[in-house]
Amino acid sequence: MTSLTLYHAAPSRSSIALWMLEEIGEPYVLNVLSLKDGDSRKPAYLAINPMGKVPALKHEDAVITEAAAICCYLADAFPQAGLAVPIGDPRRGTYLKWLFFGPSCVEPAMTDKAFRRAEPPPRGALGYGDYDTVVDVLADALRAGRYLLDERFTAADVVIGSGLRWGMAFKLIPDRPEFTAYTARLAARPALKRAQAKDAELMATPAP
Repeated sequence: MTSLTLYHAAPSRSSIALWMLEEIGEPYVLNVLSLKDGDSRKPAYLAINPMGKVPALKHEDAVITEAAAICCYLADAFPQAGLAVPIGDPRRGTYLKWLFFGPSCVEPAMTDKAFRRAEPPPRGALGYGDYDTVVDVLADALRAGRYLLDERFTAADVVIGSGLRWGMAFKLIPDRPEFTAYTARLAARPALKRAQAKDAELMATPAP
């Protein structure tokens, strides 16, 4: 019996979790919401995620929200997929850093670039510091190997890779050679191709 249900909308940040589920390789159910119709703000879904956002993942009796948290949870819950760095491994600190660098640094930096303030805030007031540093730190990390942890693909690559792919598509991340090579490697992954195909089918299906 399938024990994983993803509350999903396409396109949205939920596509990060959809890709992660495909990488895990476990059976799952998609519960598709229409953001246009306000499904995420209806009482039935607010009981699952009071933030009224997707994604949300239900695994047996656990409900997990926030895309990076879902990726972290799935990697730990299904270690056979090899997408987590286990507790006790000295590389786990670096792995966790990149898992949460996405929502805490990359996404807010891109958002501030897209929606500029009339007066830029002091650097110390922003949790991510400044846009240029975020971009430079990411480029430096990707210069050394195929993935964030050198040759090993992990859940952190799902999170960071999703942010970079989205940011480059909307010109919020520069087309640096490190980023284009990295995202090309990610685009070749069968799991990402499957997730993209499912999203494309959902977006092409007329609402009932």
